[in-house]
Amino acid sequence: MKVLCLWYATEEEISSIKRAMPKGTEVVAPKGEYFSRFESTYSELERHAVDADAMIGWSIPKGLLEAAKNLKILCWQHAGCDDLDLKLLKQRNVKVANIRGANAVAVAEHAMMFVLALAKQTLVKHKLALDVHKPFPTYGDDHRSAMLDGRTIAVIGVGSIGSRIAKYAKGFDMHVLGVRRNTGEAVPHVDSMHGLDELHAVLSRSDYVVLALPVTDETFHVIGKAELAAMKPSAFLVNVSRGNLVQEKPLYEALTSGRLRGFAADVWPNYTYGRSFPHSTMPRLQIHRLPNVTGSFDQAANADDVLERDIEWGIQNLVEFANEKPLTRGINLDLGY
Repeated sequence: MKVLCLWYATEEEISSIKRAMPKGTEVVAPKGEYFSRFESTYSELERHAVDADAMIGWSIPKGLLEAAKNLKILCWQHAGCDDLDLKLLKQRNVKVANIRGANAVAVAEHAMMFVLALAKQTLVKHKLALDVHKPFPTYGDDHRSAMLDGRTIAVIGVGSIGSRIAKYAKGFDMHVLGVRRNTGEAVPHVDSMHGLDELHAVLSRSDYVVLALPVTDETFHVIGKAELAAMKPSAFLVNVSRGNLVQEKPLYEALTSGRLRGFAADVWPNYTYGRSFPHSTMPRLQIHRLPNVTGSFDQAANADDVLERDIEWGIQNLVEFANEKPLTRGINLDLGY
């Protein structure tokens, strides 16, 4: 069996895969100056890909899947699979496994950081403190913090990340509503579970809404004008999943008109309309600069222990496949997760 690492893997990373895999497994990686785990090119990988049985990595150069005629499994080192050509993988009968859950704790903690930062106006009050300025009057609407205790939080997408957010919210004595495809399965710390068909009703009851669901054909732009209109004007929206879950123009209008109290995101819209239109991953309407918005740029998973767990779980996927065991983190190519 031949395994191709899709990045400039270190000797220790290559050795850790070899040690875990059956004897005789060949593990290869592109040779080059290491810069990041996303930088290897088609020309560096193509000669290895043509006869590789397995690939593991964080990015795939355009055309490499087509060149990998012998590919049987792709171990994708992300939770989200919306960047993959799932139709091609299905046509080629390639199995896909991801590492969902590897960054769940880190991303859920980041989500709760956003909830608190919005509620307590952390950035606003930090800037005031830098100017040694105490807001007046003390209980004025402009500077009064929101509370979490006794309030309702909706977790849209109750998977490995969403279930953690629900657990942390309970630590603040919040009422938790969940929205997911499978409503029949009870999840600890979620007071009631709802389907996407009940989304508007859930939004209307919530003081905080956190998006933690994957982007699929069903969920693309799931939050638009109608959904924002269903929310309380006093509510906060947080997105730690994918930027394209939210329509940018209605969000901008809601934030600047007082229709929505605040927004926080680690992810931003991704615009690609063809070769003539420049690729962009930041808001065209400069939402991230609004005074009631707090953000980071794809940093939720940038935390202690995550990279090591990513690699460990990716190797576990390879080992399960090599030993002909069911894939614990296998992807349904029709659903996209």
